Amino acid sequence: MTESWQPIAQRKREERDSRIPKEWLLKTLPDDQRLNVLDVPRESGILTLEELRLTEQFDATALVAGLSNGLLKSVDVVTAFCKRAAIAQQVTNCLTEIIFDDAIARAKVLDDHFARTGEPVGPLHGLPISLKDTFKLKGYDASVGVTPFCFKPATINSALVDLLLSLGAVLYCKTNVPQTMAALDSHNNVFGRTFNPANRLLTAGGSSGGEGALIAMRGSVLGIGTDIGGSIRVPALANGLYGVKPSHGRVPYAGQEGGALPGTDKIMIEATAGPIATSQRDCEMLLRAICDAKPTALDPEVLSQTWVQQSSLRDGLVSGEPKLRVGIMRTDGHVTPLPPIQRLMDDVAKTLSTSSAGIEVVDVDVSTFGPACVKNFNGVMSIDGANTWFDILAKTGEPLSPWLSTRLKRRSQKSLNDVREIQAQRTELHTRFLDVWKESGGYWRSSTPSKGKSDRNLDLIICAGAPHPVAAIDRWNSTNYTSMFNLLDLPAGIMPVRTFSERDMQGEVTSTKPLNGWDKINREMWTDFDRKVYLGSALTIQVVAPRLEERRLVEGMTILDEVLKWLREGDGGKSKL
Repeated sequence: MTESWQPIAQRKREERDSRIPKEWLLKTLPDDQRLNVLDVPRESGILTLEELRLTEQFDATALVAGLSNGLLKSVDVVTAFCKRAAIAQQVTNCLTEIIFDDAIARAKVLDDHFARTGEPVGPLHGLPISLKDTFKLKGYDASVGVTPFCFKPATINSALVDLLLSLGAVLYCKTNVPQTMAALDSHNNVFGRTFNPANRLLTAGGSSGGEGALIAMRGSVLGIGTDIGGSIRVPALANGLYGVKPSHGRVPYAGQEGGALPGTDKIMIEATAGPIATSQRDCEMLLRAICDAKPTALDPEVLSQTWVQQSSLRDGLVSGEPKLRVGIMRTDGHVTPLPPIQRLMDDVAKTLSTSSAGIEVVDVDVSTFGPACVKNFNGVMSIDGANTWFDILAKTGEPLSPWLSTRLKRRSQKSLNDVREIQAQRTELHTRFLDVWKESGGYWRSSTPSKGKSDRNLDLIICAGAPHPVAAIDRWNSTNYTSMFNLLDLPAGIMPVRTFSERDMQGEVTSTKPLNGWDKINREMWTDFDRKVYLGSALTIQVVAPRLEERRLVEGMTILDEVLKWLREGDGGKSKL
């Protein structure tokens, strides 16, 4: 064993903290009793009025517009977000690598280029973008919160990092993750825990939890996370943000640090990278820019398909047909949603079906898939037996974080025949789920069934991102509402609807026997918990599209976002979503 883990972790935190300029340090940190710290940047006196305007009144799309036509300077925008990120770090512990000096220097170069040529460098010219710690950036660690990876700066960039730089983006910080990336609450032994800035008693999510907290604090308006079981969508859900998990092959993923041996992803779940943002149109802007950049030169597994070449929901409208046909998935059949989640789905279904937007709503019963997906996902993810991670941690004697210590065990690796059987089962689930999109598949319940011979198809499926509200720290329950769509490789996004209100505290779970242990734990998050803690937290929905239909997904989310706005506005103006 090399040097023990404690001094390594201490030095790493000291290195990170030393990169925050002294004039950006808060004079006093908020009292531990203060649960909501969202207003600390405005109260701090560190940001000028112009910096507050830049970080609060623009989304990424608006910033790019101003930067690309010379109305805004990148150095001003980047400096403002660096300062706000520094404040966010001090109250939520969301950062791992601080890249402020390099970012401001790059912003000046981009400004000089624009002043000299009158042209932006690319579609993301001068825009500050934050990154999850798994991305490799030359000269900086990708430690992913484990001590054996500390002080080993990357010698190459991840494929998406190179692409973002070529598009004119400015990368200025990396964000916290859970140890082993195998938890939905971001805590590790190197950097500690990331807190939800809206309520420090609730989780900020994981594994892209640092991104979620940073963007909620508006220390960033557009960040990149990764997702293998919900790691983009859960932080988006926990922080009332927009987040999109693409199918594998849509966004470059090569060159990540995930703690796995090379090639492991080919026999497990292939993670994907995608945006977390403050607006839905920012998710579309980023995905469009990436696809139009022809990233196949950086990652051989990315499809050679521009945004325009992808199937469009808007372009595919047929006369006499609804503008959008969505299926409402009320349960996964494994864990029954709690009363506030059931109420939210009822509200969403009613709002969509009665709107003037031409949306057809049908109920979709996929409960037979839930238990099968849980079993198969767990089988796929346990192929390695966690041996690689245990071997990595053993190098410095680093223990598992408390939450993982009771859940992650070293087990025997699965045999080749076991792997083959698990993958065969996964393929069967992929094939079976194709029928869910078709009316003839037998999964729909529609009030207006088709009378002709043609087979109608769903455009999107709407479901919860979790069977419970935003969970308390370390109490996230079932992952199946997100992980099943990783298993099936379907693009999926989270979008906020409204906040948890007094009305949502009403309702009790049924007296029937729980479906399983997971269902029992889920009920305890309602029956044996102070429900007032959920007040003001985000209530969100998940939107799912057929495989590799990212353009249709974000176009559909845009339509839904517009229709569901009144639910946000109808909560008495309390929502800050």
